[in-house]
Amino acid sequence: MTILLFVMLAVFVFMMFRRNKKTQQQQAQLQSKFGPGVEVMTSFGLFGRIVEIDDAENKVLLEISPGNTATVHRQSVTKIVEPAVAVEEPTVVPDDASSLTFDKADSAATVAEAPHNETADETLRRLNDEGKKDS
Repeated sequence: MTILLFVMLAVFVFMMFRRNKKTQQQQAQLQSKFGPGVEVMTSFGLFGRIVEIDDAENKVLLEISPGNTATVHRQSVTKIVEPAVAVEEPTVVPDDASSLTFDKADSAATVAEAPHNETADETLRRLNDEGKKDS
């Protein structure tokens, strides 16, 4: 029984050291990519662009916004932020212009579909009526 306990302890210690080594390798790989002009995020959620790196004192000067800088410890910079790629959605053009206009002579159902043309009193009345229907 004691042998089994020592084996489990040895496996636990081995896994702990292995995980720690893997984390250190990932951190070293990340820090090798650091350089002026790289967009980064700190461990406490501060986003900025690296302006200067001081290897002697382990400090990084981040430009948070134009003219505003912050000095942080090098290890607090935990993530390189990749710029988001904007995807343009195609513009949908209706076949006819009838969907672009609204005639007040339309039915009450059409008014409910297009509440942006209602007056404040009409909106209040419509919302009160909808509440009564749900009860």
